[in-house]
Amino acid sequence: MLYGIVAATTAFLLAAFLAALIRPCALRLGLVDRRRTRRVPALGGLAVAGATCVVAFAGDWTGVAPLGTGVGKLLAAGGAVALLGVVADVWRLKTRFLLFGTAVAAACVVPYGEFGTAGGLLGAGWIAFVAVAFKGLDHADGLAGTVGVVTAFGAGACAAAEVMDGLAALLSVLAAALTGFLMHNWAPARIALGATGSLFTGFVLAAAALVTRTGYDPAASAGVLFALTAVASADVLLVVLSRVLAGRPVLRRGPDHLAHRLRRLGLTSQGATVVLGAASFAGVLPAVLVHTGWTGPAAVAWAVGVTLVVVLGLLGVPVYGPRRPTGAHTIGRQTVGRQTDVPTGRRQTGVHVSGRHGQLSETMRRADHHSPRRPPEYSAPHPRQPAYVRISAPARVRNG
Repeated sequence: MLYGIVAATTAFLLAAFLAALIRPCALRLGLVDRRRTRRVPALGGLAVAGATCVVAFAGDWTGVAPLGTGVGKLLAAGGAVALLGVVADVWRLKTRFLLFGTAVAAACVVPYGEFGTAGGLLGAGWIAFVAVAFKGLDHADGLAGTVGVVTAFGAGACAAAEVMDGLAALLSVLAAALTGFLMHNWAPARIALGATGSLFTGFVLAAAALVTRTGYDPAASAGVLFALTAVASADVLLVVLSRVLAGRPVLRRGPDHLAHRLRRLGLTSQGATVVLGAASFAGVLPAVLVHTGWTGPAAVAWAVGVTLVVVLGLLGVPVYGPRRPTGAHTIGRQTVGRQTDVPTGRRQTGVHVSGRHGQLSETMRRADHHSPRRPPEYSAPHPRQPAYVRISAPARVRNG
């Protein structure tokens, strides 16, 4: 009991100190999260992963709180995933590479003796899925850390019920490290988890939850595992369905996550984080009750059903703006591009300026000298003469 308090306090303070130390270094190196409009450093996950690994391995090395063979291997694999996240934060690796690397690390910690080869590979894929899902939650200030703390307490309760003291101690240290990091990550965030911390957090939580369900019925375990990670899983499901229905590439980033849609509905950034944190607790609680035998599997079924209903409801929130014209690019607040003249099919070069009270289109046209459809009175302009200009607005005025 005393070690748990000391370990949690140490992890809390160490993570907060490391985050404050990493922030100016990341800003100086230009390692910022591109998904935010502000310059937010993206290497904050080093603080969480470093504090968790140092405190957990110190307890195992001193013999005060031995982790055990399986838990030590799990934490080592989590450290490897964190290093993969560092590479992703520095060199911007694509999601497919992160998914593959995390799946390889997960395949090294899955208990194949209990799940079998097919079940072990399926479990490794699920761990990789949850890790990448936590990376997606890092789009909002404080969201991934808040959901991670709630999930860590739930998975830790399941581990304690199975008398897995080393795993429960690791999860409590992780929850404390995430709490210390939230001191810098709460909105407005001064530093972000980045791929380093989000992948590490999702990997450790998913692997620990999977280990606690060893020996249970696979169908019941699937429901419990989904409820433990309900918010992260719902975010991925919502994003994939939304992009597929909109005809957008699935791996292209966009403002279509859970927090984005809640802010569209009028919530503030802090309010969206609090609501999703409460939703995470609403999924973790029935999962823990079912795992400990306090209630039947129907509670998990309700959690899964409510999650699917919420996802379908949020699909109706508009998040994608109108598409730009073909070949257009943006300069400041202007969109410069090429459009097609509908009546004649000629190509024209235009500058379109978005006004406050509507769309004002000022188009500078140059007629095609070789077009057979030019009017009889057409005469080729002098090279130094300005091109014919037409201004189209709600009130159209034509000179000449």
